[in-house]
Amino acid sequence: MLTPHTIDCPYCGEPIEILVDASIPSQQYIEDCQVCCRPITLRVEVDADGEPQVRASGENDA
Repeated sequence: MLTPHTIDCPYCGEPIEILVDASIPSQQYIEDCQVCCRPITLRVEVDADGEPQVRASGENDA
């Protein structure tokens, strides 16, 4: 079950839409920004209601 989710790129600040697989409760992966092509680390946690919570960070973010 892929769910569209909008994030802001941590590099260029542009909003981009990603597809999140909400059937996996906890995941981390890298997807390139559709605008500036830099790698974004995405951390996804699905809450008790089945809603994905997405954190996007750049390669130098803690």
